[in-house]
Amino acid sequence: MQTQPLLSVNGLTKYYGAFPSLSDFSLTLTEGKIVALLGPNGSGKTTLLKIIAGLLTPNAGSVSILGCPPGEEARGVVAYLPDRISVPGWMSSEQAISYFADFYADFDREKAGAMLADLGIPLDKPLGKLSKGMREKVQLSLVMSRRAKLYLLDEPISGVDPAAREYILRTILTCHAPDSTVLISTHLIADVEEVIDEFVFIREGRLLCYDSADEARKREGKTLDEMFREAFRC
Repeated sequence: MQTQPLLSVNGLTKYYGAFPSLSDFSLTLTEGKIVALLGPNGSGKTTLLKIIAGLLTPNAGSVSILGCPPGEEARGVVAYLPDRISVPGWMSSEQAISYFADFYADFDREKAGAMLADLGIPLDKPLGKLSKGMREKVQLSLVMSRRAKLYLLDEPISGVDPAAREYILRTILTCHAPDSTVLISTHLIADVEEVIDEFVFIREGRLLCYDSADEARKREGKTLDEMFREAFRC
């Protein structure tokens, strides 16, 4: 019996003015995967994640998350981490935890508190008084403390130090349920190479490649980082 895909993206096209950020983009993801979304700046990664999250409307095409379009029903199973800090600076980490607990029924308050403690984040200090890297850690901890089916992470490790990067990647690897999927956009391919199951290459809004990371490495005899540099060489 064939199971329903977790995410189906069909023929997405999105214009900003006359410029197409996505062009007839299609992708199907199943449960239980960590998938890297890889491409140079301006390739459409953030636009794709925002459409899946229901924050942007495409000019053409459709998105289905467990059979539902992006919106109120799908939002209950999708956890989205934007590429910019969105938690207000006047909130403390403790207030942000309470806000997420009120807003999301699947939020695990204890997990969020434990993650912030591991990262050395004070609970009572306003986020605006923390460094950019610390605020990014708070936001990621909040998102990964949801029991979602689909996690959309836009550059979650770009602004943090290498020591915290390892903890964050381990958190991404261990904090999602076995039947959930993580779609992670990043430029730091070498850092995520060992934790991902599949990868997507996107160029100028079009799907260039979607493959198993292990199978591609065996077939090509190269690391994913090397394949990326070859595919997107200037």
